[in-house]
Amino acid sequence: MKKWPIWCLLALMLTGQAQEQLTYQTPPEEILKLAEAPLAPRVLITDSGQYMMLMYRSPYKTISELSEKEMRLAGLRINPVTNIGSRTNYYNNLHIKTPEERESRQVSGLPENPRFANFSLSPDQEYLAMTHTTMTGVELWIVDLSEASAHRLTGPVLNGNMGDVINWFKDSQAVLVKTLPEDRKDLIDRLDITPTGPTIATNDGKKAQNRTYQDLIKNTDDAFNFEQLARSALKKVGIQGEITPWMGPALYRNISFSPDGNYVMVVTAEKPFSYLVPYYRFPSKTQIHSKNGALVRTLLEVPLIEDLPKGFMAERTGMRDISWRRDKAATLVYAEALDGGDPANEVPYRDQVFLLDAPFDGAGTPVLKTINRYNNILWGSDDVAIATDWWWDTRNTKSYLFNPSKPGTEPVVLSDRSYQDRYSDPGNFATMRNSFKEDVLAFDKKGYAYLLGDGYTEEGQFPFVDQVNLKTREKTRLYQSRIPGKMETLLDYNPERDELLVQVESPSEYPNYYYKSLIKRKAPAQLTFFDNPFKSIQEVHKEVITYSREDGLELNGTLYLPVGYDRAALEKKPMILWAYPREFKDKNSAAQNTQNPNEFTYPYWGSPIYWVARGYVVLDDAAFPIIGEGEAEPNDSFRTQLVANAKAAIDAVDRMGYIDRNRVGVGGHSYGAFMVANLLSHSDLFAAGVARSGAYNRTLTPFGFQSEQRNYWEAPEVYYAMSPFMHAEKMKTPLLLIHGEADNNSGTYPMQSERYFNALKGLGAKVRLVMLPKESHGYRAQESIMHMLWEQDQWFEKYLKAEDTSESGSR
Repeated sequence: MKKWPIWCLLALMLTGQAQEQLTYQTPPEEILKLAEAPLAPRVLITDSGQYMMLMYRSPYKTISELSEKEMRLAGLRINPVTNIGSRTNYYNNLHIKTPEERESRQVSGLPENPRFANFSLSPDQEYLAMTHTTMTGVELWIVDLSEASAHRLTGPVLNGNMGDVINWFKDSQAVLVKTLPEDRKDLIDRLDITPTGPTIATNDGKKAQNRTYQDLIKNTDDAFNFEQLARSALKKVGIQGEITPWMGPALYRNISFSPDGNYVMVVTAEKPFSYLVPYYRFPSKTQIHSKNGALVRTLLEVPLIEDLPKGFMAERTGMRDISWRRDKAATLVYAEALDGGDPANEVPYRDQVFLLDAPFDGAGTPVLKTINRYNNILWGSDDVAIATDWWWDTRNTKSYLFNPSKPGTEPVVLSDRSYQDRYSDPGNFATMRNSFKEDVLAFDKKGYAYLLGDGYTEEGQFPFVDQVNLKTREKTRLYQSRIPGKMETLLDYNPERDELLVQVESPSEYPNYYYKSLIKRKAPAQLTFFDNPFKSIQEVHKEVITYSREDGLELNGTLYLPVGYDRAALEKKPMILWAYPREFKDKNSAAQNTQNPNEFTYPYWGSPIYWVARGYVVLDDAAFPIIGEGEAEPNDSFRTQLVANAKAAIDAVDRMGYIDRNRVGVGGHSYGAFMVANLLSHSDLFAAGVARSGAYNRTLTPFGFQSEQRNYWEAPEVYYAMSPFMHAEKMKTPLLLIHGEADNNSGTYPMQSERYFNALKGLGAKVRLVMLPKESHGYRAQESIMHMLWEQDQWFEKYLKAEDTSESGSR
């Protein structure tokens, strides 16, 4: 037998595995120019309208930033050097302007190469506090809005590892911040430690049907490291920099001041930690302290939550959802389950809501029962409050008008609808800040409230403002948006000043802010003047098309034609279809159109719109409803409906004469990637597919996934039928798989793509797997995103533009 040199064997191995060692690539110039366009700033407007803050950031991180040290513990991703979330988005510049100024002013005093996050306006809205992450830690900074100047208040001593870093005292003269404890111990690096024994988990017979969470604590060393990184001390820092200890080290989760500022609710995580669930389901303690830090009362102690009843609407028993009543000085609001927290129990009311006044002794006063699971309350006055509830299984939501000062009074049901029914959505009530500087229901001088609605209808989108008499429940429409060729988003209405804050945009005009008046009918005042950074595609033809599925269900999608396309010539082009399946419980909601052709054309990092610059027709956000009415669950007929949605979309564009239906590709991200793999396995509609960060074997998510509440053992045939991995032998279409190596999303472990690729490769499919180093479920680094765009472009060019159709998949 001939002996091969080792280098030959290695070469043969690599050739057989078809592995490639590429450096990061960049997409073609047409795409690169769009992908590198600068972001317009985030806008933050004070409630008084006196100041507008413009916050600038880069569209991407760098791969070197993502390569900084990271520890994944208890559902958190932490940079142990800087002590803040390792995936935090940072802003690198700040400007300030008034509504009257066209040009903004640069904030002075900023550090070099700033990395700002955790912005928090003071109660009087004269200051903006924020964190700045240096190479060694997190500092506290403050901006004086009137002076447009910033200065540092502390060194790199803050602890941002569990969030909620900054909380303002109500006098706006100081903040309560989390700082590193002085007794923190050195972290354990397991690579340098010889194990002393195995890791063991036990169960005493209780059912603990939890989702497949990632980044969990895996052993005692992880538990130790989590405790050291999550522990903080609380300190009071004045706006001039004076620092006062406030409370000693603990695992602080949430901190909130009462409306009058005299009390602070503090929630801490406690031991024992869990190997099954993230930190927010660890044991917890809720305490009320005075504003000086003295303990007033221990309100609640919750044990470890590993064994909730099955279903999305399951809840623990006892006090939960504790918050402050915003229109009172110091009153707590909380809910308790009336069904034992088990959605399987049939009861007339699911939850009861209670009020508990300072000093928080004894039992609370019941004020409301909700038919569904309690959601929240918008407080208005002594005798007016509006509560909402919801129920997943029926997609039902109700809103209740009730009198909190008369607990025995029957509430009035203001709305009772499917929250998926966008056409019947009455909108959200306008709010305003009260004397406690808290957001409450906005009333005008006559006591009328105001609803701001998205205004989706069968004829299109027409946002509106309704004036509401809460005593008679009569509505008067004050405003309906009907600007030809433009889309208007209603953000806020202040009836005292008669100011309606809106954003106005068109396919080629970047969204800008305006003030409008509804009563005085003054001319709109433009507040921002952002320009379109994507001018190379601003003239592309864009329309929302509607079409019918074979069962008569009406669908829709946003269609883009290639740059420079001659609609009269009707040249047949390749098409990219991009979608994400959504589950519905009724056909009426599933058929509703919530796309607006006047929306600004914005090619974000994961968008398919880039390819209009490369000669492709793009059908973006194509409707892919999966419906299960009555006792039927949507997933019982998932594959059939999936293919029907895709065929209807392709047929619709084909009838318009724009495409060669033999050169259609399909793409999606996350659950959209799962869709792609299923479509390619169970239809011959596509010539190629791109699936990013998906899950392909549902037996690896046995206790539910996406909108599926049943576990694998209750519906094994559904899990099997929906898993592309189980049908890998049917794959005859070229598939590009992309996945982040550090995916943190529940269910989409990187292993999902790796195992699926191996199955497809073993069965002879045309498949390519691209694993992006350091990337999570959504991609962040510029190098990664540019390479992803290059990979997708190469794939589409090869399989959708190939002259020889044999290069494409089975047609």
